[in-house]
Amino acid sequence: MSKITKNANVESPAAAASEAAGNYVSPEVNIYETDNCFTLEAEMPGVSKEKLEITLEGNSLTLIGHRADELPQGTLLYRESRPIDFRRVFELDPTIDASKIHAQMNQGVLTLNLPKAEAVKPRKIAVE
Repeated sequence: MSKITKNANVESPAAAASEAAGNYVSPEVNIYETDNCFTLEAEMPGVSKEKLEITLEGNSLTLIGHRADELPQGTLLYRESRPIDFRRVFELDPTIDASKIHAQMNQGVLTLNLPKAEAVKPRKIAVE
């Protein structure tokens, strides 16, 4: 993906060490492009919007989500899911209008709409 790419070099050394130690899981993503915007979908099951942090610093977009350890009342008999932190960093193309980025969380899927700046959108030119 040339316009939005995962960029491991953007992460701080401490964050990279933490991720290498297994403290973070990289969420799976799908990225789509239309004439007007990019759409990024990141899968973070069990993460609520209250436990989600999205930051944009320069051209670096960072997604962090925390799945809490909220067990129902009673005795745990068997467990396959666990609390987990998701983290992924992307480098945004400068043609994205960062002031108009919109995020939505629905059933564990984070959807980000990354609109293109008006100057780079295709347009028709009338012939006189």
